[in-house]
Amino acid sequence: MCGRYELLTKFEELPSLLKKDLPRYFEEKYAEQKLIRPMDPVLVVKNEGKTTTSIMLWGFISEWAKDPFQQERPKPFNARAETVKEKKLFRGSWRHKRCLMPASAFFEKGHRISRIDQQPFWLGGIWNRWMSPEGSEIESCCVLTTEPNELVKTLHNRMPVIIPNGSEEDWMASVKNGPELKALESLLGKWNPNEWKAETISEPTSSQMSLF
Repeated sequence: MCGRYELLTKFEELPSLLKKDLPRYFEEKYAEQKLIRPMDPVLVVKNEGKTTTSIMLWGFISEWAKDPFQQERPKPFNARAETVKEKKLFRGSWRHKRCLMPASAFFEKGHRISRIDQQPFWLGGIWNRWMSPEGSEIESCCVLTTEPNELVKTLHNRMPVIIPNGSEEDWMASVKNGPELKALESLLGKWNPNEWKAETISEPTSSQMSLF
């Protein structure tokens, strides 16, 4: 599971991919985030013919939802990588709307898990677009999870999918046929625990970018 993460990377150190097409005034309003939780607005890199950075809600909203903010219907913030291509809620996004969410660490049971070199990384996710009858839009996303590696399995029975550097554009390409999607499954496996560390911490407090 991935239910909390952070983005404590300075703007100038963010991946260049994220800066290709930014929302208006993004640089001026960007702020580091100590704690990002489900239903918070998050940064997401997607590709709909070109690579752009969007601000989405972290909690997947289906396009057929009558009320996207109905409290009785929880919004999935994780999706299992093993079944994402089969679930009615997710399979369209798996085929056409895969995305990346930048992070500097994620949290599990009082532990902060990050790269040893302190570089930001990409959480692999899927996204969706809900439209009201009047034409207003909400974009939302969720993080894919997989079986844990040696580092994470003592803390939880799931961990987020991490998309390695160099595979970003392949991951986000919006049109994928069956064989191409099958080839992407190699990116859903366990990442190398030797490049990561888990630190015991107290629960961080939430902070959001002033842009939202």
